[in-house]
Amino acid sequence: MTPITGLPLAPPVAPSLVNQQAARGAGGQPFKNILLEALNQVNTMQSQANEAVQQLVTGGDVNPAEVLTTLQKADISFRMMLQIRNKLVQAYQEVNNIRI
Repeated sequence: MTPITGLPLAPPVAPSLVNQQAARGAGGQPFKNILLEALNQVNTMQSQANEAVQQLVTGGDVNPAEVLTTLQKADISFRMMLQIRNKLVQAYQEVNNIRI
């Protein structure tokens, strides 16, 4: 069976396959894994910043400029992750408010 345009119809796709493909990011990874990886990176940056501050306070051999840079990177990554969380919560609330 062909549509009016003369192009062949695509074979039907199972709904579970569509859901699996929709849940995957551009690299083929599930969205959940992408978020967990990003959270782990933010957590690692926070830990590194805490270590750098502790070394600076205890008199370790650390450059104060590097400590400040590490702190700023950790702060920016945390703020970005917080904004992503806010957008996800907002999207969830909008979907939840849709009347059927």
